[in-house]
Amino acid sequence: MSTADSMQGSMQGLTTSKLEFKKGSSRDRLILGLIIIGGLALVIGLAVGIPLSKRAAVPGPTHDPNIAFARTFLQSNVLIDGHNDLPWQYRQFSKNHIYNVSLNEDTRIQWRRDMEMTDESFPFLPPQTDIPRLREGGVGAVWWAAFVSCSATGKDAVRQGFDQVDVIHKFTAKYPETFTLALTAHDIETTFDDGKISSLIGLEGGHTIGNTLGVLRMYYRVGVRYMTLTHSCDNDWADNYKADLNGGVSTGLTDFGRTVVHEMNRLGMIIDVSHVSYQTMKDAILTSEAPVIFSHSSVFTLCNHYRNVQDDVLLLLKQNGGIIMINFYTGYIQCTDDHANTTTVGQVADHFDYVKNLIGIDHVAVGADYDGVPSMPLTLEDVSTYPIIIAELHKRNWSIEELQKVTGQNFLRVFRDVEEVKRNKSNMSPYEDILNDEAYIQAHNCTSSF
Repeated sequence: MSTADSMQGSMQGLTTSKLEFKKGSSRDRLILGLIIIGGLALVIGLAVGIPLSKRAAVPGPTHDPNIAFARTFLQSNVLIDGHNDLPWQYRQFSKNHIYNVSLNEDTRIQWRRDMEMTDESFPFLPPQTDIPRLREGGVGAVWWAAFVSCSATGKDAVRQGFDQVDVIHKFTAKYPETFTLALTAHDIETTFDDGKISSLIGLEGGHTIGNTLGVLRMYYRVGVRYMTLTHSCDNDWADNYKADLNGGVSTGLTDFGRTVVHEMNRLGMIIDVSHVSYQTMKDAILTSEAPVIFSHSSVFTLCNHYRNVQDDVLLLLKQNGGIIMINFYTGYIQCTDDHANTTTVGQVADHFDYVKNLIGIDHVAVGADYDGVPSMPLTLEDVSTYPIIIAELHKRNWSIEELQKVTGQNFLRVFRDVEEVKRNKSNMSPYEDILNDEAYIQAHNCTSSF
């Protein structure tokens, strides 16, 4: 039947119905009244109910009862991911242009392997993030990484860092129906209640502050709320995990590095110790007055990669009140030559279980590292798949309370504790330590003065 035929049939039915009630008995009029009252009640019910449930159900098949549980769970419990490298993909494929890219469409089609990248020294990373897949994954908040290549150290790392922060601001503003910039723990909760996804900014690599506390403070003013002390390269005040390779000895934090930690405490900026060396991990945890995070790291005992965290450091983390946000990258989950093709969701869950059993459920969270690594476990290929890891933990008899902690509540607790330390230091003046003494300036060709 055509559209016109359908409309005509509907009109005929409506006319006949009206005529029947006009000619009907008192019983007919009573029935009509009940129908009208029932319809009004339905309209009122919808008007009241819709604002109470703005977050749409997470789509997808629900034939697996554990997956069905996970999708329902994520409608009412915020999932916070500690690290996502989408801003780097913008830099690589679009030279930081965000207006000619649609995050409402599949980024795998827009950013292809055959396209030229800005920095060919980095491998192609399969695009794993866009708005439809974030929604399918039930994501409530994402820490976007403002990452700068180590090659910019001592050159234009500060400029590039602010460029990447600007990218995050731009795409957050471009999609106001989806994203809201979050600056506090409370912002994450209210944004989730509004049915949107919190955009949070993490600065990946201390080389981006140019050895200057003033620059660190300016990053905070434009919304940066955590900083990873190093990336996979040393800076002048902290060394990275590669110092531990081949029996190497890491030196940890210098005096200026400890001052950076103190100033981050004063600002209310979360200290992130992913990527750093074993000694830097311990120095930062013991120096910080607030809980620290590993934004995207896994367990060394299960996979002895030095990007992962050893047991004695995990025990220190418990004393500090911090959290480790488990990285899904296959090379940190399973230390075998064929990890890219064989790593499973069960092996990822083993890392969550290990931390829970060693130091307690209060110290583990999610930091998947999507768009930052070349391979993810089978069935965890992109941001649409978070329900699968939740389902796996549920299948392992994790309680509702434990799942609430690992998906969001642990991170919110850490964030609030960092904010509390900031409030306690509100009367302190900023630190004004200077690293660049005369000898340093002479050794660095790009530095003309302090």
